[in-house]
Amino acid sequence: QVQLVESGGGLVQAGGSLRLSCAASGDTLNDYMLGWFRQTPGKEREYVARISWSSGTPYYADSAKGRFTISRDEVKNTVYLQMNSLKPEDTAVYYCNAARNFLRYWGQGTQVTVSS
Repeated sequence: QVQLVESGGGLVQAGGSLRLSCAASGDTLNDYMLGWFRQTPGKEREYVARISWSSGTPYYADSAKGRFTISRDEVKNTVYLQMNSLKPEDTAVYYCNAARNFLRYWGQGTQVTVSS
């Protein structure tokens, strides 16, 4: 099993930046993809970005390309999401995810609110 704890959410003005952190513990992460998803009320959870823990290769949804950067710290077992040029439509609860084969683990989520 993998336990995930997110932090770093908050209120920011449009155009501002936030960095989300996700601390992972439990199973070895080498075979996992670590990612970020987000969800607003009444909508499905939306993929934002993910990263291969072993290689560090990042992948992004179109909505995140050019503004968000996903990275990981192998020593701290933490994955980050640096979010720049934030827009009001980025407002959501952001969830950290660890995936391997058919296994999926989720954090509790952290609220990001972008004011216009």
